[in-house]
Amino acid sequence: MQLKLGFSTCPNDTFMFDALVHGRIDTGGISYEVVLADILHLNQMALAGELDMVKVSYNTYGRLRQHYQLLDAGSALGYKCGPLLIAKDPLTPEELVAQQLPVAIPGHNTTANLLLGFFAPQIRNKVEVIFHEVMPRVLAGEAAAGVIIHENRFTYRQLGLHCIQDLGEYWESQTGLPIPLGAIVAKKSLGPEVLQQLERQMRESVAYAFAHPQASGPFVSQYAQEMDPAVMQAHIELYVNDFSLSLGRTGRKAVEKLLQTGQQMGVF
Repeated sequence: MQLKLGFSTCPNDTFMFDALVHGRIDTGGISYEVVLADILHLNQMALAGELDMVKVSYNTYGRLRQHYQLLDAGSALGYKCGPLLIAKDPLTPEELVAQQLPVAIPGHNTTANLLLGFFAPQIRNKVEVIFHEVMPRVLAGEAAAGVIIHENRFTYRQLGLHCIQDLGEYWESQTGLPIPLGAIVAKKSLGPEVLQQLERQMRESVAYAFAHPQASGPFVSQYAQEMDPAVMQAHIELYVNDFSLSLGRTGRKAVEKLLQTGQQMGVF
């Protein structure tokens, strides 16, 4: 059986999926056609039903629950790892709202956008761009502020940008729960047996990455060529953790809370 698998080129994803796609674990006769894309386009492809197994934003998972099942392994979920609302000038959220200034976001269907709405629902003037274009838009004055994710949270200060609000920190302060960012989901139509197999493989791939951190190095570096090695490692350590092996009770509670919040906000 060949399945179409989508995940991002970000170090945390290539780190977790390396063993799965390079035959370092037993895939039980399943082979994968790999599609690499940024999270904005992965979300779009998942919503269109184009991928059998895919990394999506938890915001997008909330819209896919009828057709896709959440796998217990592979999530990007944790503490102090949320998106940041940044700006070139030290603006306040009130100024953004009062003047309806443009805010660049890494996709309408991202968890980052949901968390922005959770923090400041009055912000309406949003400009959707690929995540790595957010800071350049802010620096060029094309957006007054932006929501940054991934490795950008490690580099924005070097560019003279200011953090208006740590959106993950706000989520944690309001809920007491970790931040559900990215999920691994698979089509329910594959059937329970295959879904259980995919969940097992995902967990084994993450466990292998933890046990053999050097093995994924070439694959991670291949798609992070312009990233400082220290930033790359910090990226992996921030987004791949025990929740990536299994959501557990706390992780599942955080996911449920995010889905409830999205429903209350009218997102789903």
